[in-house]
Amino acid sequence: MSERVPWRIIFGAIFAVLLVGGSLFLLLELHRIVTLVVVAGFFAVILGPPVHFLEHRGHLRRGLATMLVFLLSIAAMAGLLYAFIRPIVDQTQKFAEDLPGYVDDAQNGRGTIGKLVKRYKIDDYVQDNKDRFQHSLTSAGRQVPHYLGTVASGVVAVLTIFFLSFLMVLEGPRIQKGALNLIEPESRRERVRRVTTDCARAVTGYMFGNLLISVIAGTLAYVFLLIVGVPFKEVLGLWVAFADLIPLVGATLGAVPAVFVAFLHSVPAGIATVAFFIAYQQFENHVLQVSIMSKTVNLNPLTVLISVLVGVELFGILGALLCIPVAGIAQVVARDIYDERRGRLKPEPTVGVEEVPISEVPG
Repeated sequence: MSERVPWRIIFGAIFAVLLVGGSLFLLLELHRIVTLVVVAGFFAVILGPPVHFLEHRGHLRRGLATMLVFLLSIAAMAGLLYAFIRPIVDQTQKFAEDLPGYVDDAQNGRGTIGKLVKRYKIDDYVQDNKDRFQHSLTSAGRQVPHYLGTVASGVVAVLTIFFLSFLMVLEGPRIQKGALNLIEPESRRERVRRVTTDCARAVTGYMFGNLLISVIAGTLAYVFLLIVGVPFKEVLGLWVAFADLIPLVGATLGAVPAVFVAFLHSVPAGIATVAFFIAYQQFENHVLQVSIMSKTVNLNPLTVLISVLVGVELFGILGALLCIPVAGIAQVVARDIYDERRGRLKPEPTVGVEEVPISEVPG
């Protein structure tokens, strides 16, 4: 004869199911806020070490050190934006000055553009579809308020991330201390502190590796375009570097404008540019990305590649940006749990296949 299940267990199970369902519902409803908090936390972890250095080595107050690091970060971002925007403005002015010549060449079949226009009868196509183009431009004009709203939302999101990151860095020690005080027994607190420090190293290592890969991509693209003689090589090289911050697909996104400009310059240059970016994409994805990330984040190259593929499939661009540090954090936690289960918990956590102690990890 089967025993009756107590009502408290039944109600407890129902409550647990409702709690999990409600949490998932809130997570979906608040996904935008959760995304902002996650991105802010990512930047807070990156900016935490320099603040810690200024606070303890420079003997500055936490608030002053945080303000100084954030001001330097803003200045660095402003410098990068200036380096990116200024050449675009200069080249746009030059293009506007040369535009009458391009139009004249196109109308008379001279130059690369003129030959393309003449061969594919683009002028006849434009003339035949003039009304359709005008209607499309008019429709695009009506979407201006929508685009302005999108830009405004982006600005608000950036400011929100900035202030969230600032507060996370400023209150970081208090938050960490409060969270550790909740852990019982007290003997586990030092272990958790060491593991979280190791996880932070994985995130900063990822950022350093990603920036290094982007610099390499932009530099190689600039050198190639310089050799081929493609115009606007400075802007295109900077764009490749910026776009390459996105793993796997970044080099492809950066290649699109470069290939377009190269074909406008000459057909052989365009074909050579396509071949260059295809070759570089394979080199970056299968050699450069996995080699550098396996050293800076101390992940197995296969783990790096799989984590990027999973991140892109599940969360798109955000998943591509965060998948490698998340994989690094997961490896740190999994190794610590494994060591405890085997009864050989180490006094200092290690990362990577070679089990390198965190004190010896670069960065």
